[in-house]
This record gives sequence, C-alpha cells and structure tokens, in this order.
Amino acid sequence: MTAVLTRRPGLSRIRAAGSPLHPICLGLVALIVTAALFAPWVVPHDPNAVDLGDALAGPSAGHPLGVDAAGRDTLARLLLGARTSLLGPLGVVAFSTLAGVAVGTVAAWRGGWLDSVLSRSTELVFAFPGLLLAILIISVYGEGLLAPVLALAVAYLPYVSRLTRSLVLAERERPYVSAYQVQGHSALQICLRHVLPNIAPVVLAQATINFGYALMDLAGLSFLGLGVPALTPDWGRMVFDGQTAIQHGYPLSAVVPCVLIVLTVVAFNVVGERWADRVARRDR
Repeated sequence: MTAVLTRRPGLSRIRAAGSPLHPICLGLVALIVTAALFAPWVVPHDPNAVDLGDALAGPSAGHPLGVDAAGRDTLARLLLGARTSLLGPLGVVAFSTLAGVAVGTVAAWRGGWLDSVLSRSTELVFAFPGLLLAILIISVYGEGLLAPVLALAVAYLPYVSRLTRSLVLAERERPYVSAYQVQGHSALQICLRHVLPNIAPVVLAQATINFGYALMDLAGLSFLGLGVPALTPDWGRMVFDGQTAIQHGYPLSAVVPCVLIVLTVVAFNVVGERWADRVARRDR
C-alpha cells in the first residue's frame, strides 16, 4: 500500500537529465489544491442538479465536459469532488503522521521493553490489509468519509512509526543530545525543540508520498460504493457512477476522474520523492 522512502533509478536519471517533470508535477499539485479551495465559488452548475432529459449529453457550451447518466454536470462534480478527494487523504496523512511520529519517538527514546511492545504492536498492523480494515469498519458504521479515513490512518501508522524510530535512534547518538541532557533539559524538551525539527523534512517527504497512496485507496473504496454517500461529489464515486455511461458509449464522465486520480497520485509521489532526494543529498 505504501513504502518507506525509496529511490527509483528511472526517475533519478530523468531528474539528472534536467527533466521538467518535478516542476510540472508541482504545478499540477498547486492547480488541484487551488481548484479544491475555490470550487464552491467557480462551479458552473449545481453538482447534484438532476436532469434526466439531458442525461449522457456530450460536451457543449453549457457543459464543457458533458453530463453523467443522471444529467449532472461533470465539470461541477469534478471541481467539488476535488475537495472530498483531497480532504480524505489529508485526514489519513495527518492522523497517521502525528500518531506515528509520537509512537516512533517514544519507542526510540525510551527503548527497552516499551520499545519492544510498541514495535511489535505496530508490526501486527502489517498483517492486516488497510483496505480490508476499512471495509470491515464501514460495514459496521455505514458509508461516509470518517470510517475509511480512520481505518487507513491506522494502517499507515506503522510506516511512519518505523521511519521515525530509525531517525530518532540516529539523532539520539549525536553529541548535541548529550550536551542538552547534561544541561538538565528534559527528554520532552530535547525531542520537541531539536530532534523532531531535525527529522521533520524526511517525515514530511514520506507524508507527501503517503498522501498519493491514500488518495488511491480512498478512491478505490468509493469506486466500490463503500466511501462517501452517493450524492457527495467525489472522484472515486464518479468512476463508480460512470459505469452506466461507459456501457452506453459515453465514457467521459468516468474517464476524466480516472485520469485526474492517476495524475494527482503521480504528482504527489514525484514531489515527495524529489523532496526526499534533496534531504538525502543535504545529509551526505
């Protein structure tokens, strides 16, 4: 589902050759985030306005991307769907990063039996797929965004925890930590003021990569009809709703959100990997 920071030789060679891939992806991320923020003020139509008489109509002046099988404007649903499609992964990354950093820091700093208990507990999560956990929770609490976000956050937590633990263990061996301990600074002060700021770039780079994976997982749940409610604009839900249009030879309402999901995931992964590369070069 996700992975700790890795380098991909193919992308490294492209960047070394001066490829504009990173600035393009960074611009795409900025564009999508801007669209999500200002969508309510720029949507051309009500995204839930149903007009069955105009169902599956192709692109026109009033509907640049056509309408879906229910007669709803595709462009309006794409713009507002960006808010839901980005908000879910943001929740997953925020919760998993905060909790994972806390668990990893405590495990590395305290060591001993507490490290063993926390490490073994997080490793147990690896044996339980995040999507399966999300499906089980949704079956209990019903459809919505909160249940899958919490389930995937728990599934992503071990990746952040293991990364944080290794980084904090390395930082703890540095001379400045011993110097602050001799001066009487508490472990909490040293971690909050010095250790965590030093490892923040690597953790944030991992969070950026995790964001793309979380977006893909949540879109998959919505495609299965297990994510957001039916009337909520969401890219994964649009692909699910667009199956009818594809069967009737009008694939646009399903293909466009598919393309956006792929481009967004790739863009966030490229930005995250570039950030990770810069951190790695800085630390050499």
